[in-house]
Amino acid sequence: MNAATTSVPSGPLLTKEGAPGEVPLANVRFERPPPNPLLGKEGATEVALERACRHLLSLQNEAGWWKGELETNICMEAEDLLLREFLGIRGAAETEPTAAWIRSKQLADGGWPIFHGGRADLSATVEAYVSLRLAGDPADAHHLRRAREVILDLGGLERSRVFTRIWLALFGQWSWDELPALPPEVIFLPPWFPLNIYDFACWARQTIVPLTIVAAHRPARALAFSVNELRSGRAAAATRSSLFTWPGRFQLLDRLLHRYERHPHRRLRALAERVATEWIVRRQEADGGWGGIQPPWVYSLIALHLRGYPLDHPVMQRGLAGLEGFTIRADGTRRLEACQSPVWDTALAAVALRDAGLAADHPALVRAAEWLLAEEVRVQGDWAVRRPTLAPGGWAFEFANDYYPDIDDTAEVVLALRRIAHPDAGRRSAAVARARHWVLGMQCRDGGFAAFDADNTRRLCTELPFCDFGEVIDPPSADVTAHVLEMLAEEGLSTDPRAQRARDWLLRAQEIDGSWFGRWGANHLYGTGAAVPALIRAGLPAGAPAIRRAVQWLESRQQADGGWGEDLRSYEDPVWRGRGEPTPSQTAWALLALLAAGERGAVVDDGVAWLLRRQRPDGGWDEPQYTGTGFPGDFYINYHLYRLVFPIMALGRYRAPAS
Repeated sequence: MNAATTSVPSGPLLTKEGAPGEVPLANVRFERPPPNPLLGKEGATEVALERACRHLLSLQNEAGWWKGELETNICMEAEDLLLREFLGIRGAAETEPTAAWIRSKQLADGGWPIFHGGRADLSATVEAYVSLRLAGDPADAHHLRRAREVILDLGGLERSRVFTRIWLALFGQWSWDELPALPPEVIFLPPWFPLNIYDFACWARQTIVPLTIVAAHRPARALAFSVNELRSGRAAAATRSSLFTWPGRFQLLDRLLHRYERHPHRRLRALAERVATEWIVRRQEADGGWGGIQPPWVYSLIALHLRGYPLDHPVMQRGLAGLEGFTIRADGTRRLEACQSPVWDTALAAVALRDAGLAADHPALVRAAEWLLAEEVRVQGDWAVRRPTLAPGGWAFEFANDYYPDIDDTAEVVLALRRIAHPDAGRRSAAVARARHWVLGMQCRDGGFAAFDADNTRRLCTELPFCDFGEVIDPPSADVTAHVLEMLAEEGLSTDPRAQRARDWLLRAQEIDGSWFGRWGANHLYGTGAAVPALIRAGLPAGAPAIRRAVQWLESRQQADGGWGEDLRSYEDPVWRGRGEPTPSQTAWALLALLAAGERGAVVDDGVAWLLRRQRPDGGWDEPQYTGTGFPGDFYINYHLYRLVFPIMALGRYRAPAS
């Protein structure tokens, strides 16, 4: 995908189910397997599957892609208002509907959560409170009084995360001296030196580099109000850890850096800011953003603004205009997506439709394949720092993200392309070959696969004082490794030594209870739903101990009504592993694993019945729960298409003859 020709839609993006109109059932051509006695005399599964496929087909953009809304939490909207206030461009057209959305998400206790059904989160509640004050809500308004009580009960501003306090510092509501030091001179650390920017995961380094410029300038724009009422007065005790521990050493380093910040070397500082600025500008994508995700996008705009880039500069104009493509306006409200997932959604949709029996040469699938082929990344990005001789290939998550293709998306796209009869078979095969070569070149030393980088495992990064929110490194994970293993098996490489190493890594990663951890989906149901099909496809027999343990774990987690669910608290409390309110996507993940393992009994039938009972008349399913993961414990996602594509996969594979 050449940055100059990226196919970014110019109009409103399709983010809701139910448009642009249904596809007549008569026009949906399926390849039907032999009758399956599990369908029952009424063919309920067949009817449900075709209804779901018709709905999914109706959601395809005419260009060939699918994209469901990627829903996160109100920090996206709050920080958008704060960004606009800082840049001096906040107007009523953005403020009023955004504030309405933030108010609509307040909990009964006065706080704001970070996922559906979650408890009040301190930092999210602080950011919501400040943004509503920006919108003109008085501090003594009932909803803000309740929010203030929650904030103080949870420890006040003093206990909020570092990134929240950085936003406060931008407006003089927190002292820069009380934040961890972030000198821009870190840009000079070579890739072999500990704590250089490439030791951090791609999403973290894209955020850290602009933040170093922001911290160097220490801006403090005046607000018309103060939020001192949110301070608890209970500052954390200034305890110093032993210098024989990493926390103690980093505390000392932070004190030394703060001293340097008071009197930085002028020429070195000026050069560092210039190099960091050039680093940021070079990584702006065709859609105007950075990495296709919100944090580096907003911090890069702030950093460039502080570096003297006027709002009418082309880089700033593209950045601000690009945010509109992430904006959803509906019912008098305005909200923003933290990211967009068209490549991922399109690959999953294609796999689901083929599982359901849609013909390989169906026009919808051919259009999807054509769009995916046009999105191939053919340039080197940051991943090349660790793999400088590796030829590029593969796909990113978003419409535009040349610098950061990811291994997970690439594996899924290959699985999709191989099942579509694209008229130019040679072009498809060449793209798949490049992707396969790139993915194998990104294998980590231990045999596993991470999302974006190879061997991005320096745990030292997690000890830094400002790393109190989200993952900052990108180690191999079970779900990504499983998707790669499945792709390699489909490519006929099960016996390749590299695939064998991935299989061995995945077997070592199995939990004692028989499940697998889900890094990018919630949680052990996601990991297990990926690992079992991959291992089976790679040649592990269904009777192998690892598979039997996984089946037993899944059976033990099925709920009385037949469904499966896993609460996001499982990331912090093992008691919740595989336990929670059942959801369509998580029920489907469990079924995909059980079906791959050859299970065809009452447990599977009950799970399918759960899906059938909860299908909407239009063919979709409701799923307000968040089943996607950004950062375990800190940031979660509701992929609006998960509730449709994964049930279709499960029902399609259930309908297929037992192997």
